[in-house]
Amino acid sequence: MTSTGSWPCLTINSGARVIFDETLQKCLDSYLHYVPRKFDEWVAPAPEVVDMQKRLHRSVFLTFLRMSTHKESKDHFISPSAFGEILYNNFLFDIPKILDLCVLFGKGNSPLLKKMIGNIFTQQPSYYNDLDETMPTILQVFSNILQHSGLQGDGASATPQKLEERGRLTPSDMPLLELKDIVLYLCDTCTTLWAFLDIFPLACQTFQKHDFCYRLASFYETAIPELESAIKKRRLEDSKLLGDLWQRLSHSRKKLLEIFHTILNEICLLPVLESSCDSIQGFIEEFLQIFSSLLQEKRFLRDYDALFPVADDVSLLQQASSVLDETRTAYILQAVESAWEGADRQKATGAKDPPVAEDLNGVVATAEPGGLASHPENSERVECLGAAAALGPAVCGVELDSLISQVKDLLPDLGEGFILACLEHYGYDPEQVINNILEERLAPALSQLDRSLDRQVKPDPTPLLTSRHNVFQNDEFDVFSRDSVDLSRVHKGRRKGESTRSLVNDKREVVAQRQRYEQYSVVVEEVPLQPGEGLSYRGDDYEDEYDDTYDGNQVGANDADSDDELISCRPFTIPQVLRTKVPAEGQEEDDEEEDEAEEEAPKPDHFVQDPAVLREKAEARRMAFLARKGYRHDSSTAVAGSPRGHGQSRETTQERRKKEANKSTRANHNRRTMADRKRNKGMIPS
Repeated sequence: MTSTGSWPCLTINSGARVIFDETLQKCLDSYLHYVPRKFDEWVAPAPEVVDMQKRLHRSVFLTFLRMSTHKESKDHFISPSAFGEILYNNFLFDIPKILDLCVLFGKGNSPLLKKMIGNIFTQQPSYYNDLDETMPTILQVFSNILQHSGLQGDGASATPQKLEERGRLTPSDMPLLELKDIVLYLCDTCTTLWAFLDIFPLACQTFQKHDFCYRLASFYETAIPELESAIKKRRLEDSKLLGDLWQRLSHSRKKLLEIFHTILNEICLLPVLESSCDSIQGFIEEFLQIFSSLLQEKRFLRDYDALFPVADDVSLLQQASSVLDETRTAYILQAVESAWEGADRQKATGAKDPPVAEDLNGVVATAEPGGLASHPENSERVECLGAAAALGPAVCGVELDSLISQVKDLLPDLGEGFILACLEHYGYDPEQVINNILEERLAPALSQLDRSLDRQVKPDPTPLLTSRHNVFQNDEFDVFSRDSVDLSRVHKGRRKGESTRSLVNDKREVVAQRQRYEQYSVVVEEVPLQPGEGLSYRGDDYEDEYDDTYDGNQVGANDADSDDELISCRPFTIPQVLRTKVPAEGQEEDDEEEDEAEEEAPKPDHFVQDPAVLREKAEARRMAFLARKGYRHDSSTAVAGSPRGHGQSRETTQERRKKEANKSTRANHNRRTMADRKRNKGMIPS
C-alpha cells in the first residue's frame, strides 16, 4: 500500500464525523458484509468494474487504517486511553469487523494490518473480553455444520430425536445444492479464522481457553471424511460443480490444519524457544496434554503429521528440556505411527508441500496430504474422484523427462511411451509406478499395453497467427515472426520536441559539409608531380610525326579592321553616368588654395558637433527666415506694469490684453498642436 502521509490530520472534526456520521458507518459495514471473498462464487466483471472495485477496496482499507490510528504527529494526536474508549464505546471496531478485515485485506497488506489490529487490542484490552465471549459462537459454527450434515454425535449430551421429526440426511444422501452450501460455509469459516490468527497470533491464548484444539480436531475427524466420501460418490452428477466443491473442501482441510499448527506454535513451541530452561515446563506440559487428548483422532493425526511432522516438534522439545517425559512422548509418537496403518505414508509425506491449483474464482486448492492417499484403492483413484481428477497441474517439459528417466533407470527394458502412460495414470508418481510394475499390480488398461512402446513426440501445432500476411510481416517489430523486439526503439506517447539549445548545439550537418568545403579552401597553382609522372604534360616535346615547317610563317590575312583601327575611328569615351565633375580652371586654382589652407589648419573631429554651435546656427537660420517674412520681434516690456496700488498705464493694459488673447500660441499652452505636428512628421510611431 502507498504511504498515508497525505491523510488529514487527526482533529476533532474528523473524529466526530467518524463517530456521529451513521451513513459512513453503514457504508463501511455494508462493504465488509457484501464484498465478495476470493473463495466466493462470482462472475468476473468487466475490466472497468474491476478497476473501480480495486480503488474502492483500497479506499475502504485506508479508511479503517486511519480510524485505528490515534497519533498522526506530535501536534495532532489523541491520548491512548481516550482513543481506546472512543473505539469501544462507539462500536467503531468489533470482533466481526476485525475478522472481516483480516480475511479481506490480509493477503497483500499483512504488515499494516498486523500493526492496525495490534494497536486496537493494545489501546483497548476490552476487545480481549469480547473475543472470549465470541468463542462460544465460533464453536457453535462447527456444531451447526455437523448438525446440518446429520453428523451430530449421539452421546449423552445429544438431544433425543422427536418421533415426528424427520431424520436428518447425511452428506451422501442430501441434494447436491445443499451439500454445496455446507462446503461453502465451511470454506468461509476456515479461511476467516486462519486469516485472523495469522494476522493476530496473540488471540491463540483466548482460543485455547475454550479447548479449541480438541474441538477442531474432533470436528475434522467427523466432518471431513464424510464430505469427501459424499463428493466421490456423486461422480455421475455435475462434474464442474463437483470439481469446484473438491477444491474448496481441500482448501478448508488445509486451513484447519494450519489453524491448529498456529495455535500450537504460539502457545507451546515459541515460548519454549524464547524462555529460559526453568520456565518452559508449563509449555511442554501443555503440548503433551493437547496431543494426548487427540490420540483417538486417527485421520486428523495422519493429515497433520503429513504437513507438520509431530516427530520434529517432539525433537525440538527434547533439545530444549532434559527432563522431558520420555514415556508420554513415546506414547504420542506411537499413536501417530499407528494412525498411518493401512495408508501409503511415503506418498503422503512427499506431499508435505502439496501442489496448489487455483480456479477461476481465485480459490487456492491443495492436493490432500493424506486423504485419498490413505485409501488402499489407489489404482481406482481417478474413477472415484470424478471431476476432481483434473485438479493437479499437468507435468510437461523437463520435469516430465526427469520422471521418465527415474523409472527407466531402474527398468531399462520399458519403453518411454509405456512409462508415460503409467505416470499419467498414477498421477506422475514414479515410486508408485515402479512398485506396481514390480508387483504386477498394474491397472487393466496398462496391462494390455506394449511395454516396449516408444514415446510419441507430439508435433507443436502451428498457430494460426504465424500464417497471416500483411505489410508489417517480418519487420523488426513483427511479434508474430520473432520472439524478441528491441523495446528501446519503441516510444510510447508523443515525443517531446527538441529545445533550441539542443538544435543549435547539433553540429552534425556542419561536420558532414566540412569535408566538401575544404576542397575549395586552397587553390593549388602548381600541381606537384612525381618523377616520370608529368612527361605527357610537357609542351616542348613533340612526336616524331610533328611537322614544324610552317611554324614561322604568318597565318591569316592582314585585315583592315584591327583593334587599333577601330579605336582610331572613334575614340573611347567614358559614359556620362560614370563621369566625375571636372571643375573649371580658375575654380580649380581657388580650390587648390583652399585645400592647402585646410590641410595646414587642424581638422576638428566632427563626429559629435558642439551643441552650442548647432543652436547658434539654428537661431541664425530662424532669424533669417523671420526677416524674409517681415516679422518683427516685439521686445516690449510694458506688460510688467507698475507696482500694485499705483495703477497701470494704457500701454500696459493693452499689452496684457494682447498677451491674454494670444497666449495659446506660445509658451506651454500649445502642447496638443505641437504634439500633432510632431506626430505628423513621423517622429512618433502611431
